[in-house]
Amino acid sequence: MTQEIDKIAYLYLKDGQILGTRSRGKAKFYIPGGKRDADETDEETLIREVQEELTVTLIPSTIDYVGTFTAQADGKPVGVMVKMTCYRAQYEGELAASNEIEELRWLTYADLDLVSHVDKKIFAYLKERGELL
Repeated sequence: MTQEIDKIAYLYLKDGQILGTRSRGKAKFYIPGGKRDADETDEETLIREVQEELTVTLIPSTIDYVGTFTAQADGKPVGVMVKMTCYRAQYEGELAASNEIEELRWLTYADLDLVSHVDKKIFAYLKERGELL
């Protein structure tokens, strides 16, 4: 049986770059977001995770589904997959690293070696669409 980690991700692109986050003690950068709590919807998870990690408040009416991507989960046994459901949205406030997030960095397709397997798929999708440098 395949085990799947269900995550919600926030794609924030600016000037051909995507916002990445690095947690304390980790080497890789990840697209902001995380796992849902109990009965949360995708939208509720996205809003909570972005508030916790980036200190900004997403504007619910601007949340827009981008796509769902699946890949082998980093640091997990073979066959443990991560499913990343991705959204865009506008926000209010100033971006800042918060909670477990140690660093924010603008990433491009050239930074593939810094990100997880599933993020590589997302980067390739955005590059193909001409959204990521």
